Amino acid sequence: MFRILVASSGGRAASLGRRGLTPNDARALWSLAAGAGRPIGDLAREWSCDPSNATFIVNRLERAGFAKRRALASDGRVKLVTLTAAGAAVRNELEKEYHRPPPEITGLDERDLKTLTRILAKAVKDDP
Repeated sequence: MFRILVASSGGRAASLGRRGLTPNDARALWSLAAGAGRPIGDLAREWSCDPSNATFIVNRLERAGFAKRRALASDGRVKLVTLTAAGAAVRNELEKEYHRPPPEITGLDERDLKTLTRILAKAVKDDP
């Protein structure tokens, strides 16, 4: 699985590059929602980085029009980050591209694909 992941990384990098995104930007898109915002500190903990790095990533997404910040009504010091409509659209595009199997998988015959599907279904605990 690791070799397939590495072999297919160029396609993912090209997909991100066409959109001016980095892998960290993509990870951030998956962490955000259009409705309720998330504090930068919360995002930093999820991304295992310090808040200044999370702020840098959010700044990039904001400049691209994919995220926006607003102050928490009860505490203006806390900034909530939400996904914009453009950010949601890009995330959906990426998800569609990322769900296309690489040639290493599509080249398998039907029997092997069924076996692989069965095995992977056992290995996956929950579907995000």
